[in-house]
Amino acid sequence: MIQHHPGDELLLPLAAGRLGGGQALVVSAHLEGCAECRVRLHTLQALGGVLLEQSEPMTLHGDAWERTLQCIAAPAAVPSAPAVPTPRPVLPAGVPWPFSLRACAVSGWHWMGPGMRYARIVLPYDPAARLFLLSIGAGRSLPRHTHGGVELTQVLCGAFDDGRAVFATGDFDAADETVHHQPVVRAGETCVCLAYVGARMRFDGRIASAIAASIGM
Repeated sequence: MIQHHPGDELLLPLAAGRLGGGQALVVSAHLEGCAECRVRLHTLQALGGVLLEQSEPMTLHGDAWERTLQCIAAPAAVPSAPAVPTPRPVLPAGVPWPFSLRACAVSGWHWMGPGMRYARIVLPYDPAARLFLLSIGAGRSLPRHTHGGVELTQVLCGAFDDGRAVFATGDFDAADETVHHQPVVRAGETCVCLAYVGARMRFDGRIASAIAASIGM
């Protein structure tokens, strides 16, 4: 049972197409496995459609139609060289890849600390977004930290407890500079998460801070 979900402050801009690419990807990964949030999103989209129908029409510029046709007829940009596929990191057995990552470039696993690994995710339409896969071994913990901005986390497998709650497979967490915590992975299973880091994380220790800076986290 999924216990933790994104709030309407994330679902509403997603429904309106205004949520940033990195945040939208993590929320979309949650929606893949959460029927409850999909219903909420569809409701917000329907409400948006009603409001759009009831809004006052606006007068378009005189050449709007011609400009639209020109955009449709314009040839699509052709990349100078084909993208080179890279092997994706191996997830624990039985853990499916989020469909939301289908268009992303994902690095292999890199060492981050004892029992901890990370993979960098590059979103084609938002390459500056700080997106990561994190794999933390059973019983391990991230160093204690807070955040310089919004951090969104979707648990793909396993579970962690940060003192606020237990976040297990399918759960979603949103944290910001008001949250000062140390996520500890439950015994018995590696925890793999998809994470968006809006601004640099602020670790209490110097070594953890240095490692995070080298990763761009």
